[in-house]
Amino acid sequence: MERSGQCVCGSVRYVCVGEPERVTVCHCLWCQRRTGTAFGVEVVFQEQNVSFSGLAPASYRHTSDESGRWLEVYFCPRCGSNLGFTLEAVPGVRTVPAGTFDDAAFLDTKHIKFRHVFARTRRAWGELTSEVEVYERHFRPQ
Repeated sequence: MERSGQCVCGSVRYVCVGEPERVTVCHCLWCQRRTGTAFGVEVVFQEQNVSFSGLAPASYRHTSDESGRWLEVYFCPRCGSNLGFTLEAVPGVRTVPAGTFDDAAFLDTKHIKFRHVFARTRRAWGELTSEVEVYERHFRPQ
């Protein structure tokens, strides 16, 4: 099974072979800053099962405040789109952001393990509850 994706501008494309090991939804403060939202959603593959084409991804090495270990963050050198990361703590594993797949419909909790981590810093407003407005499309005032 092959699944493909790309950055926003299309300069970096990738192909993932095989099924992901899991999907990690990370609520840590660093992922909130890294993604600019309430959490990061990363699809986890063995590193050898992910290949890139087009422009080579740029990278930034971040050292965790909590563990002291590095995370190598990859992004498009043209548009800056998040393209996942590798971790010192888990050699041989590479993540790909869920939102960058051409068709992310395969990410189904019935067939793939989903894991939420760093829930202690989860943002309550990140859930679709009756306490927030929800629209199927963008809200436009009349």
